[in-house]
Amino acid sequence: MNNTKPIYVTQPHLPPLEEFYPYLEKIWENKILTNGGPFHQQLERALCEYLGVEHLALFSNGTIALVTALQALRVTGEVITTPYSFVATAHSLLWNGIKPVFVDVDPVTLNLDPAKIEAAITPQTTAIMPVHCYGNPCDVEAIQKIADNYNLRVIYDAAHAFGVQTQNGSVLKYGDLSVLSFHATKVFNTFEGGAIICPDAKTKLRIDQLKNFGFVDELTVVAPGINGKMSEINAAFGMLQLQGVDQAIARRQEIDTMYRRLLKDVKGIHCLDDAGQEVSNYSYFPILVKDGYPLDRDALFEKLKDHLVFARRYFYPLISDFPMYRGLPSANSANLPIANRAAKQVLCLPIYPNLGDDDVERVANLIIGDD
Repeated sequence: MNNTKPIYVTQPHLPPLEEFYPYLEKIWENKILTNGGPFHQQLERALCEYLGVEHLALFSNGTIALVTALQALRVTGEVITTPYSFVATAHSLLWNGIKPVFVDVDPVTLNLDPAKIEAAITPQTTAIMPVHCYGNPCDVEAIQKIADNYNLRVIYDAAHAFGVQTQNGSVLKYGDLSVLSFHATKVFNTFEGGAIICPDAKTKLRIDQLKNFGFVDELTVVAPGINGKMSEINAAFGMLQLQGVDQAIARRQEIDTMYRRLLKDVKGIHCLDDAGQEVSNYSYFPILVKDGYPLDRDALFEKLKDHLVFARRYFYPLISDFPMYRGLPSANSANLPIANRAAKQVLCLPIYPNLGDDDVERVANLIIGDD
């Protein structure tokens, strides 16, 4: 076993370079680089079919897609969201002049806790923005029931949830809109990219206008839109990536199973369970370092790093701890005990399709103490 090779928390899954050349040749041939070209249209159709959804709008990245989703639904005032996420979730609210209201997470799934949402609703609340954390679905039925009772919009940050399915099909069908990320580190990537899952053709049309500066035709602008279009090169790469995504997810599942087997008897190490979904994507492998383990999380993080294993404390710090948010009343740590505890315990271990079995064993042995 090679213990001198660095193992990173993730690595982009890339097809053989020569397989991408024919796509590039087509782009060079037709000289359409952006503005909804042929590969863009192909990828939208292909993703709808793969994901089991009817309408999808591609974007240059997931953050612009989140910003645009809020614009499309004309969300204002306050939005209830989770502090346990990547900062883009809350940043998209600030970019729209919306006040984030942080609510604590469920101790099992680390998703937004529906039982805590109602107490945070005020007359200014207009929407809920939950996150399918690590690709594990939120309690979508409970969240929708609250939204219906209070006439609130629901926008899911589904950045981690590519291909995830509940008993009722794609988790992306829930809420008013769901937003995906196709960033380089995701299960399915287009280098940079994202998408909004739309419930109907009318909503997709509005979103397509908003991501192209608000243009309806050459002479008419109907909204202060943004440039969120995905390029033809990104879309072409997505078409190629889609061919291998099932194989990539299958390998992720093998790694997930292996970690669970190797770490199941380690006292103080808890492998996060799924949320009962029918189909998972195994996008992350988070463990919680609890009482009973000889090291705290940060000490284990440093130990792994000393052995060239680069895990990630994801999500730490909480969004609510960053300077632009910590002054909010809802950001008070007393309001978020479960999220704060998880942020101090969580460590995401390396997982990606090209990670070898010997690498997984090397990581696990360091945690077990056999190093």
